[in-house]
Amino acid sequence: MGKALKLCLLIAGILASVAVFAQRADEKRPSREHAEADTKRDAKDNERSRPEVSYSTEKMSSTAHTASLGGETINYTATAGNFVLTEEDGTKKASYFFVAYTKDKPGDLSRRPLTFSFNGGPGSCSVWLHLGVFGPRRVKMGDEGMAPTPPYELIDNECSILDKTDLVFMDPVSTGFSRPLPGEEADQFHGVQEDVQWNAEFIRMYVGRNNRWLSPLFLAGESYGTFRACMLAHHLQGDGIYLNGLVLVSAFLNPEGARGDLAFALALPTIAASAWFHKKLPEELQKDLRKTLDEVEKFSLREYLPALALGSRLAKAERDRIRGQLARYSGLPEDTIERANLRITGFSTELLKDKNLQLGAYDTRYTGPARTSATGSFTAEPSIAPVMGPYAACIRSYLRNELKYETELPYEILGDVSPWNWSDGKRERGSDRIPDASARLAGALMQNPRMKVLMASGYYDQVTRYSVSDYVFAHMDISDELRKNLRTEYYEAGHMMYLRQSALKKLKADLDSFYAWAAN
Repeated sequence: MGKALKLCLLIAGILASVAVFAQRADEKRPSREHAEADTKRDAKDNERSRPEVSYSTEKMSSTAHTASLGGETINYTATAGNFVLTEEDGTKKASYFFVAYTKDKPGDLSRRPLTFSFNGGPGSCSVWLHLGVFGPRRVKMGDEGMAPTPPYELIDNECSILDKTDLVFMDPVSTGFSRPLPGEEADQFHGVQEDVQWNAEFIRMYVGRNNRWLSPLFLAGESYGTFRACMLAHHLQGDGIYLNGLVLVSAFLNPEGARGDLAFALALPTIAASAWFHKKLPEELQKDLRKTLDEVEKFSLREYLPALALGSRLAKAERDRIRGQLARYSGLPEDTIERANLRITGFSTELLKDKNLQLGAYDTRYTGPARTSATGSFTAEPSIAPVMGPYAACIRSYLRNELKYETELPYEILGDVSPWNWSDGKRERGSDRIPDASARLAGALMQNPRMKVLMASGYYDQVTRYSVSDYVFAHMDISDELRKNLRTEYYEAGHMMYLRQSALKKLKADLDSFYAWAAN
């Protein structure tokens, strides 16, 4: 179970993969009692192997910096530190680490937005959005997102949104430097509801301590972080903490709502985009990606899905036509599609099979060897390998050397949060059925009709496919008036679209427009 979650965590922030979760249901697993015992034993062994450190008290490091953004010079303070989370009776429960950036002399705080940002997993720290897109410093990568030769380098981020909003990057318990306090069981923080409860408590504490109750408030998440953002929005607003907006990067909202034949239909646009990138489509489809995707999206729901629904009742002539179109849109041979009963499977290894290459799951632009002794290791995944090393090295160096936060604790990029409790409080604890975060988002919009939502999706992301996110948005049970609060932007990139410099610049422009819209 731990390995399955590690694989899920890998990515981009990492992330929650529909494929990984579906796989989990098919795995043989030990009993819950044995799994919990193994987890606790591993945790104790892990503690013994690390130096003894104290983190039950709060520690802050504040440093002064300057950034140049959009022609404006911004003086700001970076604060790296931890809050000690407690129960109402004063019982100390966990040390919660964060990094905050606040503009010096901001003037009227009721006009200065404050954004809480986190990544996904569950089990990822906030490094990806922090040093990839939102923060004032970013990891230097190649123009297409590939890693340079080590040692790696941090550079000023000309696409930071610090000119639009103050920022707080949150590391949920068991990630980054955040830890349960000695004597506290980790599993009380590892679950859908548990995660919402303690992250909301941190947000409440930060807003209160820094007198930001009247500032425009935003949440920004990536992958599972989008799931968390929707759940948190509903929870916070239920406690009277209303939000101006949500930023959802590579959304993971309702995986239970896109299964079976629907999943195959919704996968087709991403398959077509990936085949387009690798120049595997017919000449007329290679001319304009967006025009091609418009055609594929229409076919996938209006022709392909009904054909799959008919099963053996589908007429041979119609079956032949559908198969031909699937081959045309996917770049795969018709006989491969026929053997799979019109359901495209194994696309990542089939498209470039003649070159013995597989496509990256989180970004199909990247490729790697399809069959090697390392296959199956998450570090060998073609779209993970370029980012893990640079981001891990840079955040660890940055916290100590630039932000002056020193501790002997290891900074956990991908923490162990297994077993994760997927119950939403309405089902039996331990259920593997994932709640529908889009329903909570709908509820949050109805609570607060002024809240705005931006969803950013990458065409080449096979983990949180853009067509699935669009489908979920289209099926949210809200009024047409509330639908005006939703914006969706698309990028010719993958799960972490900001790795590609052209997509990063577009995302910055989209975020600038969004904050101007949502904060007023």
